[in-house]
Amino acid sequence: MTGSDQGAGGARSAPGGSGGGGARPIVALVGRPNVGKSTLFNRIAGGRVAIVEDVPGVTRDRNYADVDWNGRALSVVDTGGFEPQSRDRLMRQVKEQARLAVEEAAAVVLVTDGREGLTALDEAVADTLRSAGKPLFVAVNKVDSAATEGELPIGEFHRLGFASVHPVSAEHGRGVAGLLDAVLERIAAPEAPPPPEELELPGEGEEPAPPPARPPGPIRIAIVGRPNVGKSTFVNALLGEDRLVVSDVPGTTRDSIDSLVRHQGREFLVTDTAGIRRKRSISQKVEVYSVVRAMRSIDESEVTACLLDATEAGVEQDARLLGLVAEKGRALVVVVNKWDLAEREGATQDWYRKELHKRLPFVAWAPMVFVSSKERRGVTRVLDTAARLVEQFRARFPTHEMNELLVGLQDAYQAPISQGRRVKLFYVAQVAYAPPTFVVQANRPEGLSDHYRRYVENRFREAFGLEVPVRIVYQERRRKQRPRPEQQGKRRPGHPRPGHPRPGGKRPGRR
Repeated sequence: MTGSDQGAGGARSAPGGSGGGGARPIVALVGRPNVGKSTLFNRIAGGRVAIVEDVPGVTRDRNYADVDWNGRALSVVDTGGFEPQSRDRLMRQVKEQARLAVEEAAAVVLVTDGREGLTALDEAVADTLRSAGKPLFVAVNKVDSAATEGELPIGEFHRLGFASVHPVSAEHGRGVAGLLDAVLERIAAPEAPPPPEELELPGEGEEPAPPPARPPGPIRIAIVGRPNVGKSTFVNALLGEDRLVVSDVPGTTRDSIDSLVRHQGREFLVTDTAGIRRKRSISQKVEVYSVVRAMRSIDESEVTACLLDATEAGVEQDARLLGLVAEKGRALVVVVNKWDLAEREGATQDWYRKELHKRLPFVAWAPMVFVSSKERRGVTRVLDTAARLVEQFRARFPTHEMNELLVGLQDAYQAPISQGRRVKLFYVAQVAYAPPTFVVQANRPEGLSDHYRRYVENRFREAFGLEVPVRIVYQERRRKQRPRPEQQGKRRPGHPRPGHPRPGGKRPGRR
């Protein structure tokens, strides 16, 4: 796929979590307010966010996006704007923003306003970036046309000493493709996962190759959740020691911290991450990068344990975070922490599970574990659950069993009628793992309702006991081409093939 100079449209969506070939490098957009950073971010992410499926209940106004561009995978971060009380405060905040971007990013794009020209604040940010040793780019924004480019003082931005200066129009997409191409020439980015329509389906009766053995080493678990739900206390309970700083002040943990835990003869690498807040709740820009670190931990994990506060679980931010984990296709354990407090109020696990499934139906497939980190009750059950999920996450399922299931579920409940014809599901094969990904051939896949797609997924989950994300891609079955006349032997029109009677005639040898 080739990028267009009119923007970053044409996203390629990953079928699951196994195809990326490595961690995505981060490209940070930094700059002073009102230069168009968010517009540029939306231009890049709007058509190219690698979203596998629509997860209900998740608002996509976040400032972090996975992007597939020209077959390469990267992540883009918008550092956002400020509401400073004074110009001096603004200078400090923007310079701090630039410093944090340098720490986390593989490349940094300094976004400027071409209409206003080079400002002292632009130069101050550039000074902060210049000593970092990272690939640096200048996006001179609001250059909407070639005529505008000739009228604006673009040349003065070269005084910053950055080798790569790109006039762009974030609003109209002009020059954005060239900027992304230049970035990818300077950073190591893994190959993007293939889109669903390019998944290679094994032939009918063919068994796909078994997955490679799980890489040696500990099972990687990312611990995520809103601030102050008890993540650090939970990890300390797993470790049996007070290794992590525990505080009642939300946002104490700024970095992701890895800890090795041994349990039942297995090793787990547990990553404690910073609390994730709603965008409007982030007052210190350092928390933007805490979110980035948490998202990267999810990318690099096999299992994500999302902690909820039993006294206020299922709130909007829980839904948003759980949706992000589901989008990234990671195995998920929903950990209801502070259960000792809920029990004192008379709550039961059955009641609580039903209530959460009502509020968070899009992750109802994920196992739920109730713990009290403070009292160190139930915490090791999270590790037991993670070990079980890893086996499912990388499992292969026999093709003949899946196709028997496909026939049975249609016998029990037929697919809907589309344009006067019944939708039929002909064949299914597993094409990927981590998470399990299946391709189903159908005559009219576009006619399948969301309700029927959920029905098929639920039957697969029931049949194989799956508690991990499942990707089911529906493809139109291509009819086999009929052999050409020269392959059958040429015959004149109206003459029957040997052994076939003429219309209304009799078969040879019959009276």
